[in-house]
Amino acid sequence: MILHPFNRRTLIGGLAATVAAPAIVRAQSVSDTPFTLGVASGDPSPDGFVIWTRLAPKPLELHSGLRMTKTTVNWEVASDDRFATTVAKGEAIAHPELGHSIHVEVAGLQPNRPYWYRFASGGAMSTVGKARTLPAPSANLAQLRFIAGGCQHYEAGYYTAYRRLAEEADVDFFWHYGDYIYEGTGFHAPGSNPPVRNHHADEPYSLDDYRARYAQYKLDPDLQAAHAAHTWWVTWDDHETDNNWASRFDQDGTPEEIFNLRRQAAAQAYYENMPLRRTSLPHGTAIQIFRQASYGDLLDCWFLDTRQFRDDQPCGDGLKAVCPEALDAKRTIMGAEEEKWLFNGLAKGTRRWNLVANQVMMMPLDRRQTDSDAPQWNMDSWAGYPAARKRLLDHLQAQKIRNVVVTTGDEHQNFAGELRAKVTEGPALATEFLGTSISTGGDGVDLSPRYKAVLARNPHCPFINSQRGYVVHDVGREHWQATFKVLDKITTRDGKLSTRAKFAVERGQPGLKTA
Repeated sequence: MILHPFNRRTLIGGLAATVAAPAIVRAQSVSDTPFTLGVASGDPSPDGFVIWTRLAPKPLELHSGLRMTKTTVNWEVASDDRFATTVAKGEAIAHPELGHSIHVEVAGLQPNRPYWYRFASGGAMSTVGKARTLPAPSANLAQLRFIAGGCQHYEAGYYTAYRRLAEEADVDFFWHYGDYIYEGTGFHAPGSNPPVRNHHADEPYSLDDYRARYAQYKLDPDLQAAHAAHTWWVTWDDHETDNNWASRFDQDGTPEEIFNLRRQAAAQAYYENMPLRRTSLPHGTAIQIFRQASYGDLLDCWFLDTRQFRDDQPCGDGLKAVCPEALDAKRTIMGAEEEKWLFNGLAKGTRRWNLVANQVMMMPLDRRQTDSDAPQWNMDSWAGYPAARKRLLDHLQAQKIRNVVVTTGDEHQNFAGELRAKVTEGPALATEFLGTSISTGGDGVDLSPRYKAVLARNPHCPFINSQRGYVVHDVGREHWQATFKVLDKITTRDGKLSTRAKFAVERGQPGLKTA
């Protein structure tokens, strides 16, 4: 796992404990439960995981209804859901500097098995969450299952997908590919339906603003259920900060030194609200969220960050024809350090499969609507960074790495396609499964009219679907299956979930097959 370049252990002593410790401060006395935002687990290891909660008896008020003092929180991990056998427990301190969030790094557990956890403070008990440790690095695994999802605009619809996702069985982890919150309001096209539910406040800029926005999202019971049911791996995309931000630049031309203030607030709020390890504690605007995990001898996971280190979008951003700026051979979407980390890891890997968990579409996709137009590319995706994509594909070809599957979000559509040696032609070098949104975009349809032309002119991408849902990935030693699950509606509650399509990949033979 990648470590943050800054050693901050001395700065966060007492932030969390993995063994019982004497109380430092008393719990605050509150009239309501402080666990209104639920519980979560994430960043597992073979002997543990992070368990998270955030104290917020009045979550949408300033300071969430708490006094600005440290608060003691008790935590407990058990080997059974009735807590008959406690295997770890202790006390952690909820610091006001971190929005009274808790990130306990539990250790000393057995690999590749479920555990149950809960918190207590001020006489109140949290709900129970379920977490799972990683297999031992040398474990011989026959199969695993993970789910990919994200893009959950609160105003656009209900989180029924999360409720159904929480009910999925035998899930090793959930991969959230970003856009956990949406910073703006009115993300609806002219003439579309009005918001299903409204953001409680204007666009966030300060730390308190972002804390309240996360609180509103986390109050949703379906989202809480998904967190409690599965262990998550998370990285962000753009809306956790600002739409289409790129490194030091926002979309509005804000001076860098001013935008950096917003980036600091957004990075801290993200850490406070995600089950991340102390190695991801922000340092100014910087947060370490590209990282690696291994699932026995079966799967290496490479969780990317394609926002912090990228060059600004070329050609004025948006859907554009390629301009000379986009073709600059030095352009990067990951930055030199992350790119080197990924390339070295892929080259040295010995596991059956490599998962490249990525935020924005890697496939080149010509999005023009008529033949008279010049090819149109999404400059916020890898299409705006073709040299970076070519470096990656050249590396796969040179190193004879033929076991890469890319999972992606951002587009609010489902796509299944191939990364080919010559843009849209030539042999497939990797396979990409891009998942739709949890709610962003509203109900959707099977195939929106504007994507019919896109489907027709991109033979390397034979599947596009415009509904909401998530993707279930079943990884075996020789076969990988991706199942696209969609909802008939999300603008009313309890939409019906169904399987829209299944695709398979054979190990050593990149490219799509119908499952």
